[in-house]
Amino acid sequence: MTAAEPIMATNVSRKDMASAIRFLAMDAVEKAKSGHPGMPMGMADVATVLFSDFLKFDAAAPDWPDRDRFVLSNGHGSMLLYALLYLTGYPGMSIDEIRNFRQLGSRTAGHPEYGHAAGIETTTGPLGQGLANAVGMALAERMLAARFGADVVDHYTYVFAGDGCLMEGISHEAISLAGHLRLAKLVVLFDDNAISIDGATSLTASDNQAARFRASGWHVQSIDGHDQGAIAAAIEAARGSDRPSMIACRTVIGYGAPNKQGSESTHGAPLGADEIAATREALGWRHEAFYVPDDILDAWRQIGCQNDGERAAWQARHDVLDEATREEFDRVVSGALPQDWHAALLALKRKIAAEQPKIATRQASKNTLDALSPAIPELAGGSADLTGSNLTKANGANPVTAEDASGRYIYYGVREHAMGAVMNGIALHGGFIPFGGTFLVFTDYCRPAIRLSALMGLRVIYVMTHDSIGLGEDGPTHQPVEHLASLRAIPGLRVYRPCDATETAECWALALEAENAPSVLALTRQGVPSVRKSFTADNLCAKGAYVLAEADGPRRATLIATGSEVAIALAARETLQAGGIGAAVVSAPCLEIFEAQDDAYKASVLGEGGLRVAIEAASPMGWDRFIAPDGIFVGMRSFGASAPADALYEHFGITPAGVVDAVKARL
Repeated sequence: MTAAEPIMATNVSRKDMASAIRFLAMDAVEKAKSGHPGMPMGMADVATVLFSDFLKFDAAAPDWPDRDRFVLSNGHGSMLLYALLYLTGYPGMSIDEIRNFRQLGSRTAGHPEYGHAAGIETTTGPLGQGLANAVGMALAERMLAARFGADVVDHYTYVFAGDGCLMEGISHEAISLAGHLRLAKLVVLFDDNAISIDGATSLTASDNQAARFRASGWHVQSIDGHDQGAIAAAIEAARGSDRPSMIACRTVIGYGAPNKQGSESTHGAPLGADEIAATREALGWRHEAFYVPDDILDAWRQIGCQNDGERAAWQARHDVLDEATREEFDRVVSGALPQDWHAALLALKRKIAAEQPKIATRQASKNTLDALSPAIPELAGGSADLTGSNLTKANGANPVTAEDASGRYIYYGVREHAMGAVMNGIALHGGFIPFGGTFLVFTDYCRPAIRLSALMGLRVIYVMTHDSIGLGEDGPTHQPVEHLASLRAIPGLRVYRPCDATETAECWALALEAENAPSVLALTRQGVPSVRKSFTADNLCAKGAYVLAEADGPRRATLIATGSEVAIALAARETLQAGGIGAAVVSAPCLEIFEAQDDAYKASVLGEGGLRVAIEAASPMGWDRFIAPDGIFVGMRSFGASAPADALYEHFGITPAGVVDAVKARL
């Protein structure tokens, strides 16, 4: 079949099929009185060719593991995706959902949201994120194929991206990484319409995008985005390249609107009833709003099922895999952990209890990875050029390279933002549990990706080391102060700050078990003593906080600490007890989990009555919910300074003596 031929021997033209996308988009935006009609109208021809002739999918089986992935990075044009899902017959995407675009409770949110409807591969809207997600999906495809073979893993990732996506800094990071790894099954279709919200892109940019992609090692083509034959030929050439491909599709934003096409007025506002009527006349679409004639809808529905034979053939290849391989493939794609992985965790905890090491929790994290990686082969780690500092490379984890994707370690380079978004793409694709490291202060660089991890409920693990002034001499540029509070403010994100090697292992276990939540592991640079003195099979961190040391006698003060400050709390407790003040120490490695516990458990941990003291070398923001109204906070109220760690803790009063003095002054 060529792009110019009618679909499956019907008399429906590709022009009419593209018009169905355009008019569903403009009608939905008009009814909502909100949205972005211009991009769907401009890219309708490209979408028609891609879905008709190239995209391997089966609308009846939206979770088919070997489907091609389609990512709408310029997510403001969401009606393009929703129209395609409706037209091709995805379950749950009815014409009523199209009518309810941008309304409360609808599947058709203003920007595509993962989980709202089958066929939405990722949440997009923040520009550039989808492009980087697509890099992660293409990388996951290559790694999974290296493990299980092309008979069951052999698909492409296609992404629509606009001028805004390519202006965002994350695009540079993602494009560079994809080119370096030569992700040949990644195809970017650039909506090169030269328009942004403010007007012509020439107001703000004069980049040569084709040259930019070529410089990063991509295969590049430039075409007329309304010439369906040229579109098909370009996609075919891209699929034949041994490099990732970018096709610059010169389009007219708002194509077909006689008075507004080609201008910013079609970008982010309804066309208006008069312009829609004029567009119907101009494109020969003489149908009422939201109506798609049966022959056109039937042609699209045939496209939605035209790969059912390919899916059946894939299923046959899958079913003849040897039993162990088939079961392992199904397990990792489903996201289930191996049945016996806890044995490795318990063995590690016994070893820690016996040896009582005084080590940094970043080193404890490395030891945990060394223990768990053989038991959980889908763990796929990496670091943003800080492998030796983050200690994220487990023993035996070989690097993923352009020549060999069988490894499990990704050198992300100094690309923190892309690292987060690529990990989101890996998690969305399935088959791996991604984790990646940098310094905690640099969560500022990848925060948008972390936020989207939480919004989508993805199991992505951020290993963030050098978690406080305890990193010492690098000074306030590298010492996180406000970061724990800002991360804890993200709904659905779990922030773990373990106090010793045992808690680090337990927090890793909780992060791995959280299939629908991302995690941040905030880990120390400096050594910390083992405070858990005996082995227990139970995960004491599982409720977020627990009593580590109860008061001898009536509890007059409760010292609540996280991470490296737990040892400070224990030392302060000894002094207080010696002075006749009963004090308990609570270790609170994850405040989000603790806050979700029932009131009875929280009261048993925090104590009823008595003074509550929070101790954390970070901002006090967020602690009032646990120590208010009369509690004390011992921590940071300013930026740090450049000095050895011990001197900094003394300077800022985060010491056992500082805690004791604060308690005595209040009592």
